[in-house]
Amino acid sequence: MRGCAEKGLPAYWPGRRWLALLDALAWPALWAIAVIEAPFSTGLVGAVALSFLGVIAARRSHRAIFRNERYWFTIWRWGLELAGLVAVGAATKLVT
Repeated sequence: MRGCAEKGLPAYWPGRRWLALLDALAWPALWAIAVIEAPFSTGLVGAVALSFLGVIAARRSHRAIFRNERYWFTIWRWGLELAGLVAVGAATKLVT
């Protein structure tokens, strides 16, 4: 039998399911907050976007809980790039 590391899948560790569930719900929730708090009226597009975000959250939650070996953390993908942009902005502010 082959292990997860041999298949190229992430290794399982205690607490991974709960952290994956938190990650799976946090990102759609942040986008939903952005849609709700938009400085302009989103109208029908906002309602459709919120419905779409609900479906995305449900699918990501299912994968995070039941197919955890297939779940990839979004924070590693977008959080690191966002941190890089913040670092570049801070460096630019220090230089000028």
